[in-house]
Amino acid sequence: MRYGAKILFEDVSTAFTPGRRYGLTGPNGAGKSTFMKLLSGELEPQKGTVVRPRKFGVLSQDQFAFDACRVIDTVIMGNKRLWAAMEEREVIYAKPELTDDDGMRLGELEGIVGEEDGYSAESDAALLLQGLDLPDELHERKMGELQGGQKVRVLLAQSLFGNPQALLLDEPTNHLDLDSIHWLQSFLNSYDGTLIVISHDRHFLNSVCTHVADIDYETIITYTGNYDEMVLAKTQVRSQIEAQNSQREKKIAQLNEFIARFSAGTRSSQVQSRRKEVERLQLTELAKSNIQRPYIKFEQKRPSGKHILELEGVTKSYDDVEVLRGFTSSVTRGEKIALMGRNGAGKTTLINALLANSPTTPMAELRETSGYDGEFIEGGQVIWGHEASVGYFAQDHRALVTNGMSVFEWLHQWDPGAADEEIRGLLGQMMFARDEATKRTDVLSGGETARLLFCKLMLQKPNVLVLDEPTNHLDLESINALNIALQRYQGTVLIATHDHDLIDEVATRIWNFESDRKITDFKGSYEEFQTVLV
Repeated sequence: MRYGAKILFEDVSTAFTPGRRYGLTGPNGAGKSTFMKLLSGELEPQKGTVVRPRKFGVLSQDQFAFDACRVIDTVIMGNKRLWAAMEEREVIYAKPELTDDDGMRLGELEGIVGEEDGYSAESDAALLLQGLDLPDELHERKMGELQGGQKVRVLLAQSLFGNPQALLLDEPTNHLDLDSIHWLQSFLNSYDGTLIVISHDRHFLNSVCTHVADIDYETIITYTGNYDEMVLAKTQVRSQIEAQNSQREKKIAQLNEFIARFSAGTRSSQVQSRRKEVERLQLTELAKSNIQRPYIKFEQKRPSGKHILELEGVTKSYDDVEVLRGFTSSVTRGEKIALMGRNGAGKTTLINALLANSPTTPMAELRETSGYDGEFIEGGQVIWGHEASVGYFAQDHRALVTNGMSVFEWLHQWDPGAADEEIRGLLGQMMFARDEATKRTDVLSGGETARLLFCKLMLQKPNVLVLDEPTNHLDLESINALNIALQRYQGTVLIATHDHDLIDEVATRIWNFESDRKITDFKGSYEEFQTVLV
């Protein structure tokens, strides 16, 4: 498969075996989603063939395709054969009079419904939805009435419905909270068909995958083991080939020196044998890897005071629905706090409350990203400490980047005194090629926008980082770079994320948003917090 001069796959032959769970990895732009579409039949290969099982589930990326359908029906549609039989059966039963042919056809349809477990379809679909934290009262609603995150869960249930022989899941953890991700891990680990999953969640891949199909070097290489084991094996293979090439280069240089010295002399037979040996010692050609690794380093212009933040009785409701209830806490310089909890539990609401009282977050910017024009808190107070300088990454981060500017111009405005080379250097660290500095902000992808915002945070050097779902749109290499940068950062961090590894490896404290609108303030790591929960 190629697009113009860009080759995604060249002569790829690979097989996916039942009972194995494959992670499909590779950097952004390597062709993961394209390959998934080739597997599902949504795209046809320009050359070659794809053989598929009769029944397979695909996670739909179109959140609006089923807006007119009931939630429970949307799930059952995941079994296409069953759904077609049920629809045709309804049409026949709706006729005022049935012919003999109708009766015969009804018998055939009832046979299909029975074969496909159609008589328990609604209860089976309900169990899947409950596992994904969609309560019974939503099951009869239309899809158009659901929020974006809820729709994703329904579409996930659709792909899992009907015991498909293979599952093709493209970013199934997007918009899922940590509890739902853990449920999905457990479900997939008990699935006995063929699983192929694209994910930028390292912990998820390590927990689920028995094999990794890695797209790189214009081909697909399958490794046994999870994601971390694949990275290790891939590095070792590459290093081994590089070491062999280095030894061969030395040997070839020695042989060529002999040939140059004696080619005109009497040792022609020895020269000829050495020429043949040079031909034999051809170097193993190393294709160029697509993987690019950003370099993120957060610094502080000046440290804050020791007591960076005080919250006293913070309370907030929307339309008489209580979201925050009298939350009180004190934050000390250097703490790294993970905000955890179900979607809709109030994490972003608390972040907005903190930013609304921040000395360095423009209110217009906050209203742009939140879409809210009311008061950010109704009761209590937020008090920032001495010298607090806050850097902000919004969940809807596209709203933070002004259209109609070049990437270079947009970044430079945040520090007009910075030298041009410093700006270009930061863009280079975040994988913007030199000619991409003139790229217009209007055409940036989600991943490019996120990387540009990290450039802004590195340029501003705040002593507090407030990050709301910063890993959305990032590939694995970028998430790993962010993880390391936050661990090394000397300032204070408040981060809302569903990335297990990021919470586990960065957080020194947990604010866990409970279902009763209370927030558990746990001073300790995520591992310690889990021990207390058990």
